[in-house]
Amino acid sequence: MITFLELLVNGISIGAVYALIALGFVVIFKATEVVNFAHASLLLAGGYLVARLHPYVGFWAALLIGIAAAAVIGALIEFLIIRRANVASHSVLAIVTIGVDIVLTTELTRQIGTEVLAVGDPWADSVVRIGGVTIAETRIVALVTATLLISAFLLAFKYTGWGVAMRATAEDAETAALMGIRLGRVSLSAWAVAGGLAAVAAVFLCVFPTPGLDRSTSLAAIKAFPAAILGGLDSTTGALVGGLVVGVTEAMMSGYQNDLAFLGRGIGDVAPFLVMIVILLIRPAGLFGTKELARV
Repeated sequence: MITFLELLVNGISIGAVYALIALGFVVIFKATEVVNFAHASLLLAGGYLVARLHPYVGFWAALLIGIAAAAVIGALIEFLIIRRANVASHSVLAIVTIGVDIVLTTELTRQIGTEVLAVGDPWADSVVRIGGVTIAETRIVALVTATLLISAFLLAFKYTGWGVAMRATAEDAETAALMGIRLGRVSLSAWAVAGGLAAVAAVFLCVFPTPGLDRSTSLAAIKAFPAAILGGLDSTTGALVGGLVVGVTEAMMSGYQNDLAFLGRGIGDVAPFLVMIVILLIRPAGLFGTKELARV
């Protein structure tokens, strides 16, 4: 029972981090209807800057710089590439983001090399014991931070002018433009927000009990992609639920993989994708996605 509780708590905490990454996918898709496959490189860029800068400016200053830099990189991708791509198809723009991701990730992995970089977090390897359950302090901080950020985003999305513009653009971009909403600003801000969220997620993916940031850290974005899909790519609530589902599924499958040996080694890595496939077979739009209706 203790093992189950530890896996559940760890799954929820890492799921909240996945939800931050999935929220980045959702925000950009709602604003532009483009699936951003360059999200992994934004995550790696933010984490890399924090890891490189913390010995000189301290963890908190490095974190702020990393978040700001990832937001700026995201905004630059939108302004210099996505906005100026002379194509009307969103599928083509998604392919463009794959090219951007390859370029950025290749350069970042070249810079990292074979190193494993510490991000300099103040929690180190501290643990909290509640009854017989042992939880890494970083997991608790990750859960609290992700909860606060997601709650702040949802409140802003619902009650601020930016949120109204975002919702109007997602509903009908052409009508929103006719009503005076500047679609370029909405798109630019969406990419910036997604970059900032990715940088925060990168930090919590690289703290204890993981050894640190390395060239494979960006693969976490691939695990978060099923969270965005199964929750519904146009649903902010779905990103949260999808992240938790993926996190708990991965933790449980990895924790009990010895008992599930008949499924093969590494079942925890593929379990999120299996869950995504099952959900999509039942609900093609995702758990909270908007169903497209067509008159025939």
